[in-house]
Amino acid sequence: MVLTLTQGTLGLASGSLVGFSLGLVGGGGSILAVPLLVYLVGVSSPHVAIGTSAIAVAASAAANLANHARAGNMKWLCALVFTAAGIVGAFLGSSVGKAVDGQTLLALFAIIMMVVSVLMLRGRNSVGEPSVKLSRENFPKLVGFGLAAGALSGFFGIGGGFLIVPALIMASGMPILNAVASSLVAVTAFGLTAAANYAYSGLVDWTLAAVFIAGGVLGGLLGARSAKALAGRKGALNTIFAALIFAVAVYMLVRSLGLA
Repeated sequence: MVLTLTQGTLGLASGSLVGFSLGLVGGGGSILAVPLLVYLVGVSSPHVAIGTSAIAVAASAAANLANHARAGNMKWLCALVFTAAGIVGAFLGSSVGKAVDGQTLLALFAIIMMVVSVLMLRGRNSVGEPSVKLSRENFPKLVGFGLAAGALSGFFGIGGGFLIVPALIMASGMPILNAVASSLVAVTAFGLTAAANYAYSGLVDWTLAAVFIAGGVLGGLLGARSAKALAGRKGALNTIFAALIFAVAVYMLVRSLGLA
């Protein structure tokens, strides 16, 4: 795909929005990236959009990870155990996802997003335990949830923050700010795993990915600062996270089913 000036500008703006989302709620990146690339930038193939968004979101997540690490929001050992298990799942899931029709992927993805948004709203007032650490009790949960989240992330070709944040909370009981920060380790790793698998099949537009990444770095700086400010308001991040997921899910489902 040869980018026009308009497409490059739209790609940069879309990347900024995705980066802001990743910095703010640790997810929503690929959820936003794929429909933006298909419906706004004009990428004709859903699989190319998925492969391109995977590398772009992984890079944006890595940049946002540095911001959260400097702020002291990370739960490193929990994140690394979760991520290691998830990489295996991401490779297997992405291998299967490449063989599925692109519009079917988007429709299934939208349905899962709706379910997750409802689950997040149910737990919007959960405070969590700030002192949580890796233990014998939460280790098996982190491995199990990590493997499952990685498989789903790889299947849909996404970073998977919308799955990873609630999975980390359920597995360890950590507060949402720590889950948002720690999820970026897995978002980065899962995105790179899926992107490598798609790139092997020639399904990544590297020029567009570079433009997207540049926008993502800028948007991520603002998103991370906003997340820190909102953390003091009980349930605010959970509510924003769930609302974002549900709104984009409705849009994607309508478009993928040809209703608009």
